[in-house]
This record gives sequence, C-alpha cells and structure tokens, in this order.
Amino acid sequence: MSYRRETPFDNIESAEQFVELLIEAIKESRRDVDAEIVRAEANRLGQSRKALQLVSTNLAKLSQHMTTSRRILNHLKTLRRLLLQERRLDNTLQTGDGNRELSRWP
Repeated sequence: MSYRRETPFDNIESAEQFVELLIEAIKESRRDVDAEIVRAEANRLGQSRKALQLVSTNLAKLSQHMTTSRRILNHLKTLRRLLLQERRLDNTLQTGDGNRELSRWP
C-alpha cells in the first residue's frame, strides 16, 4: 500500500517550497507597498503614508520570520540526513548487511 500525502506539509521539502513561495510573495508585496508610499508622499497623503509604512514594517518582520523558518527547515533536513546515516550504520553493524533499505522520514 502506498502512502498518499494528505497536506502540502507532509515532508520538510514541501514545507520548504511553501516557505520559498511565501518569501517571494512578501518581497513582491514590499515592492508594491514601497511604490505606494512614494505615491502617498508625492500626493501629500500623510495618513495613507503612515498606514503604508506600518504595512511595510510588518512585511519586513514577516520576511525575517520566513527567513528564520527557512533556516530551521534546512537544519531539520541536515539532522534528518545525519540520523538516517546513523541508523543505516547501526543497522549494517547489527545485521552485517549493508544493502538493507531503511524507511525514510517523510
């Protein structure tokens, strides 16, 4: 019986892809908001400019959080590889069979 993914986050790689897409969307939104801030300044729309600056600040925070999340996902992938390598080594030592395949983490 094969395993069917239930969510886009069933493995580290798919979560990492989502984070990458989100980072790109945030960058695009920040460019748009920055352009709107310039327009608001040119048209002397002080209240709009302040609101847009708050949006820009929050997008910058979100961008930093996503960058941190991407690093954490990379660390998890590295740890998974190290743990699987240890398991393979332990299994090889116990069974004397270096060809046995172990199940992988999702």
